Amino acid sequence: MKSAICIVAAGVLWGVIPLFVSALEGAGFTSLQVVAIRVLLAAAILVAALLVRDRSQLRIRLRDLPLFVGTGLLSIVFFNYCYFEAIKVVGGAAIPALLLYTAPVFVMLLSLPLFGEPLTARKVAALAMTLVGLALVTGAFTGGGVVSPRAVLLGLGSGLGYALYSVFGKFLVGRYGAATITTYTFVVAALFAVPLSGLAGSLGQLLAWRALLPAIGIALVCTVLPFLLYTRGLRGIEAGRAAVLATVEPIVAAVVGALCFHEAFTIEKVAGMALVLLAVVVLSLPARRRDRLEKTAG
Repeated sequence: MKSAICIVAAGVLWGVIPLFVSALEGAGFTSLQVVAIRVLLAAAILVAALLVRDRSQLRIRLRDLPLFVGTGLLSIVFFNYCYFEAIKVVGGAAIPALLLYTAPVFVMLLSLPLFGEPLTARKVAALAMTLVGLALVTGAFTGGGVVSPRAVLLGLGSGLGYALYSVFGKFLVGRYGAATITTYTFVVAALFAVPLSGLAGSLGQLLAWRALLPAIGIALVCTVLPFLLYTRGLRGIEAGRAAVLATVEPIVAAVVGALCFHEAFTIEKVAGMALVLLAVVVLSLPARRRDRLEKTAG
């Protein structure tokens, strides 16, 4: 029970990210600068924690640096930028958070050629549900133009970037612990994001209370704390169930969107969101349960 609560709590904290993003962009920072703020402060907190608790976890092999560039730059920086920019373009939180949760589908598609994982009926069904769900959410069926093509591309980009963390991380999990992987991911992300964003020229602006409080919030409340909770939760719960419980994130984001961004929800949009989340659940079913379902369906 405690493990499940930890996972859900992590999802809730991730779900309120748009509030801090909106506050920082309201303080004059660009989406890329918000990414830089998040990863820089998170990296500092994580490194400081390991220096105090276990310095041995800060040791890595130089030949593994390209993999950390994958998790840090190609995943964390890329998906955060796409996600934050999508929030700005849409002017809300629900749809960007939903599009971010297409990540499991991207992981499935990338795993076919990279890891030789089979394409099962379950995976095809999840892909179909995702595509129909996205069509409903974006208004493709009704022609209502609910979401602009740019917003959709940014949202899907965030899902792809998020998926790349699992792809690159798969090569790292047998070599390092979770704390080491996460810490160096954020360190590498900061090394790229800070100079690319020009954040150094806005440090004075960052120290103002209007920016400093949400900056600390997005790093501590929406990054380090949920990571610790999620990691703690995984100790007592299988990864598939954890992924299902974490889908509370887009639900919370939808509530945030309705209350804080005044997003409107139609029947089609709600149905589309339900289909995408159902696809995540299907992809996360435990192996034995999946086998029984597929045998019954066959």
